[in-house]
Amino acid sequence: MAGGARRPIVAGNWKMNGTTASTAELAKIVDGARALTAVDVMVCPPATLLAGFAAAVAGEPVQIGGQDCHAEPAGAFTGDLSAEMLRDAGAIAVIVGHSERRTCHRETDADVRAKALAARRAGLCAIVCMGETGAQREDGQALAAVDAQLDGSVPDDASAEGVVVAYEPVWAIGSGLTPTPTDIAEMHGFIRRRLVSRFGVEGQGIRILYGGSVKPSNAKELLGVANVDGALVGGASLKADEFLAIADLYR
Repeated sequence: MAGGARRPIVAGNWKMNGTTASTAELAKIVDGARALTAVDVMVCPPATLLAGFAAAVAGEPVQIGGQDCHAEPAGAFTGDLSAEMLRDAGAIAVIVGHSERRTCHRETDADVRAKALAARRAGLCAIVCMGETGAQREDGQALAAVDAQLDGSVPDDASAEGVVVAYEPVWAIGSGLTPTPTDIAEMHGFIRRRLVSRFGVEGQGIRILYGGSVKPSNAKELLGVANVDGALVGGASLKADEFLAIADLYR
């Protein structure tokens, strides 16, 4: 992938939503994804559903990812899951550093980097999230905030196969608000330049997703922005028709 065309990815972060009854919604996603040959479609369900979902999509054009992992491979960490456990359950990727983890669990850039390294250790792709708060954007510090997260969260030897960057302006997540296409182009262009500066041709191949209130009504405009290689979708990914409408833009 490095130096070549970047295959887009549309990943759904289900967050703390879904029960075994949600397998029916997954089946609808699988059904629609069979016609989508130009995009990677991924669902990241809660951990309770991960193994069942992975079994349900075996041989189908839908990938399964986890929402978080511990940095260690095993140990006395009650309630946590290692990257190896996610891989064993059938995941091929894991989200790390989502703003809700950074905020609610006070994860630092160093914590996120450790989890990204754990993902690589287990053979998972790390979807490394970053984004500025509303206050940082208002203060003109959006680029600086993302730059610091990029440097601190992405491992120094990241590869296009092992890392995906997800830019999610914190103030847009779940708010219904989105930055303008111009704002997104500026941020994604900035991230691309920083990736190329750090990783050379490999940085040209690392996919950069946009996340933050992506829905069918705005997806075409957002996904058409330069250096946007797909989307990390929240609420809209819980409904197969909405999620597929976003992914279908890559048909």
